Amino acid sequence: MGKKTAPGPQEQRFAAYIEGLAEAAGHVDRNIPLKSYCTGLLLPGERKSVEPMAARLAPDNVRRMHQSLHHVVADAPWSDEAVLDQCLDFVLPAMLRREPVVAWVVDDTGFPKKGHESVGVARQYCGQVGKQDNCRVAVSLSVTTEKASMPVAFRLYLPETWTRDRSRRTKTGVPDEIQFQTKTEIALEQIQRARQRGIPQGVVLADAGYGVDTGFRTALTKMEVAYVMGVQSTVTVWKPGEEPKPAPARRGSKGRPRKLLRRDAKHQPVSAKELAVSLPAEAWMKVTWRQGVKQKLHSRFAALRVRPAHRDYWRAEPHPEEWLLIEWLADETEPTKYWLSTLPADTALVELVHLAKHRWIIERDYQELKQELGLGHYEGRGWRGFHHHATLCIAAYGFLVAERNRFSPSARIGNLGLPAPEPPPDFRPRGAPRSPRAA
Repeated sequence: MGKKTAPGPQEQRFAAYIEGLAEAAGHVDRNIPLKSYCTGLLLPGERKSVEPMAARLAPDNVRRMHQSLHHVVADAPWSDEAVLDQCLDFVLPAMLRREPVVAWVVDDTGFPKKGHESVGVARQYCGQVGKQDNCRVAVSLSVTTEKASMPVAFRLYLPETWTRDRSRRTKTGVPDEIQFQTKTEIALEQIQRARQRGIPQGVVLADAGYGVDTGFRTALTKMEVAYVMGVQSTVTVWKPGEEPKPAPARRGSKGRPRKLLRRDAKHQPVSAKELAVSLPAEAWMKVTWRQGVKQKLHSRFAALRVRPAHRDYWRAEPHPEEWLLIEWLADETEPTKYWLSTLPADTALVELVHLAKHRWIIERDYQELKQELGLGHYEGRGWRGFHHHATLCIAAYGFLVAERNRFSPSARIGNLGLPAPEPPPDFRPRGAPRSPRAA
């Protein structure tokens, strides 16, 4: 018999890392299955659902491994937050050794799913297919440096049709305390917990799906958290230097003094698009924000200090001034993108653009989480299993992020070269197409 090769430094780091994750999961019986699950996620293979992973991990006893993996992800009551916290205690220091935190990115990601019985599945907008479709949607918060990023929170968005359906809630194990929340309400809770946990704070970035919610932006401002958020062209603002009229003076000595701001026929806010198309040519400047695959990325931008006008006629004070950032591609007939930002008034245009475009960094995370670590491959229907699988995918990915930051944050590290026995020759996962020979 040949001698076993001693584990290399990377394998040793991985072993120590997943040992910490297993301890965070609590019960000793979860230790080996949880470590096996994380290992299975990082092994080569197209499907990262329980059955194919069991075949790769234990080809001589697929059934027993399947039962073990299924139990730890679908049934075992360990804390997703505790395991993610353990993951972040390992990954964040590795990220911060190279660069400080730049931004926190709020986003959601869709998972196409047939049927109606799997938790959270409903007909809604799915970014993965770019249209309304049957899918699940999860809200996430990611911490980013200039070159690295890592999800730190992940939770399923449960549509109202689900929160009101007691039968489906029971079948899928939705906890009693989970009630309907909008995506922005979920995101706000994630941000609050990240702050309480002491994660180094960055500027909050989000697309227009979140930026259109004035309450979300206002809540961040109350927390003294700066943001750069996409908004729609229809958002209303007061032109630079303008604001709503103050409440009129009280006539006589009777009645309550008037406090609410006013508008009239000649004094009205405008849409962001109206303001953008009215700007002179010299207001637009070419800005380059990063190196793309083939060339530097650049476009035309204008930035103005404005006051948002959303329902300010119900306010006694106007909304504070913010930046309105506008992008207008040279070959387009009208402006293409809009952002509002509470960055300081002396922020340079290039910095505004850089942060507005920094959201791109998490696209790599979700591409790898879905394509290489099987984030969307979980086949169970329950609340607990969906979140446990996502947590372990993120935790496994976290090790890759930490390894990148040991070498190069821009490197693409696939599987870790972990030893993987061949699955049984006759193994075929449920639902897989039959080969012509087997037909």
